[in-house]
Amino acid sequence: MLRDNPLAISRRDGAASGIAIFTLNGPVTMPNLFTLQAELRNGQLPSVAIVDFGEVPYMDSAGMGAIVNYFVHCQNRGVKFLAVGICSRVHELFKMTKVDSIIPCYPSVEEAEAHA
Repeated sequence: MLRDNPLAISRRDGAASGIAIFTLNGPVTMPNLFTLQAELRNGQLPSVAIVDFGEVPYMDSAGMGAIVNYFVHCQNRGVKFLAVGICSRVHELFKMTKVDSIIPCYPSVEEAEAHA
């Protein structure tokens, strides 16, 4: 089942210094939360964190809570948080919870980097 699939997370440097791009691949759900939180907070804190949701087909409320938690973590440390590549299904959750009004969303990593 889609919701039970594992979540793969990779981190790479962005085009400019201080930008970290986190690419998520799989559902962002309760069973994947600890992996997600550990990976997002692993390593040196960037000045800009771009989270690429391009390969996230589904997110539940627990997953949204983890994303908001990381957003707040970033805000409290002066890190700019940007989301990219959100599919329509996940974007509906962003809209329904009004998270789209607090987390800047862009269609691509390149566009987000241009606004970093």
